Amino acid sequence: MQRQPIRYQSLAPALFSGGKGLRPESQATDGDIVRSVLAGDRERYAQLVERYRDRYARYAARMLGSVDAAEDAVQDAFVRAFDQLSQCKDPDKFVGWFFLILRNRCFAERRRSRSEASLDAADSVAAADRTDGGAETAERRRALQHALLALTADQREVFVLKHVEGLSYGEIAERLSASIPSLKMRMHRAYDRLREELRDHA
Repeated sequence: MQRQPIRYQSLAPALFSGGKGLRPESQATDGDIVRSVLAGDRERYAQLVERYRDRYARYAARMLGSVDAAEDAVQDAFVRAFDQLSQCKDPDKFVGWFFLILRNRCFAERRRSRSEASLDAADSVAAADRTDGGAETAERRRALQHALLALTADQREVFVLKHVEGLSYGEIAERLSASIPSLKMRMHRAYDRLREELRDHA
């Protein structure tokens, strides 16, 4: 099943205009864009949405175990970030500030649901980023996604940031305001649980 694009335009046409009419400034830094938006050029915010939505949709999908829930979370986080943009103390670090908004949204959603995602949801996450690799590769992805659902939120987050986003322990520590030893302990426990889950589904 092909994942449909996130429909930000339905929320705020003036904000998420899909980039129409924007100046071709793809090389502008996050800080440049944030400062322009705060100065009144609201439409430039769409450049930040285009720059980061797919990346963080992947993070949210693995945290929540559902593509649909992830799209809602990312959409809501971008709107909240726009509404609170004046609170971003360092515009050059927008992405880290936005990540915390999305992270809080994902954790709140998990607390509200208080239930693990279904196998169908795991299938949808595995299918959303499937690449050519045949049925065996697809089945491995499905098994891994199902195993990820068995992790605690903290364990899953570290695993996703390390192995999906490709961040170093130092980068994760800075983003989560956590120590590297504590992150490595979470990862160790995540590996143990994943091995157990994957063995059960072998």
